[in-house]
Order: sequence, then C-alpha cells, then structure tokens
Amino acid sequence: MFEERRDRRRANHAFDDGEGVTRYRMQQKMLSIGDDFWIDNDAGDHLYKVNGKVLRARRTFKIEDRAGHHVATVQSRPMRIKDSMAIEDADGHRVAVVKKALVSPLRERWVIKPEEGEELTVQGNVLDHEYTIERDGYKIAEVSKRWFRVRDTYGLDVGPDADHATVLAAAVAIDSMAHPGD
Repeated sequence: MFEERRDRRRANHAFDDGEGVTRYRMQQKMLSIGDDFWIDNDAGDHLYKVNGKVLRARRTFKIEDRAGHHVATVQSRPMRIKDSMAIEDADGHRVAVVKKALVSPLRERWVIKPEEGEELTVQGNVLDHEYTIERDGYKIAEVSKRWFRVRDTYGLDVGPDADHATVLAAAVAIDSMAHPGD
C-alpha cells in the first residue's frame, strides 16, 4: 500500500515537472455549433481542427488533424436524464462518454467513462477552465487559463500516459456542455 501511494505521488510529480507533457491551446467561447477553430500547440502551430456541424438535431463536433484526416467525433446524446456527449473514434466506434452529474450542490461534477479502461474524473472549476482530469487519483491532464494572456484562450496539458485524442475530445465536450450558449 505504501509503495502504491509513493508511486502515485511520483507519477503526479512527473506530470507537474512537464516530463512528456504536451501543451495544447484551445479557444474559449468558440465551441458554438457552426464555428470552426484550431487546437494549437504551445508554439501556435495548428494541430487539430474542430468543426462544429450545423443543421443537426444533435450538437456535433468533428475533430480532424491538420492534414484533414478525421480523428474523433463529439456528439450530444439527446433524450438522456443527464447531460452527456459521446466521443467516437475515426471509425465511428464509441470510445467514451462525458457526463455531467445530475445533482451537485457545491460545484459541478463531471465524469469521463471510457468504453475500456478506468473512469476519469474531472476536478476543479469547469466554468472558469481551471480543472484536472484524473484516473484513479493520478492527474493525466490539466486545463488552465493561466498559461495564456490572450483573451478567451486556455491551455490543456496532456500527460504521456493519456490518449490525447480522447482527452482533447472530452475537453471539447465539457466546454460545450458547460457553456451551451457561448
């Protein structure tokens, strides 16, 4: 048990040190349906294009790499009690579902349920883009506005042990559900 806690602290510390961490730049308030925007690296290079599809019954975002290859789809799941969005891979297979908790008196709670593997939890202030994504207590990604001075921009650090496409798609889903009118 002691070794497990020590290993967990080391894993979190390695993430904080930036070892193998990739930083992405995301646009806040650009996730309305019909809007397209780029997810950039911290040097400003375009890596992924997010295309908000219009004239659909469900909120839909297609994510493509810079060469135009489909990477993932984020789509709302209507007729559900809880607000949720499904994440599909390039082949149309569902890889995860992002859900907002039904009742949360103190703050919003979010969970990312992959089809395979352990559930991911979202901790922090989603509305202000200051939160972490954790797997079994280990931080695998962190969202923060403090890294960028540009208005309506926030950063997303993704650790080496995370599926980057799924984490990026989950951030798009969370932003879309947390800011539905933006």
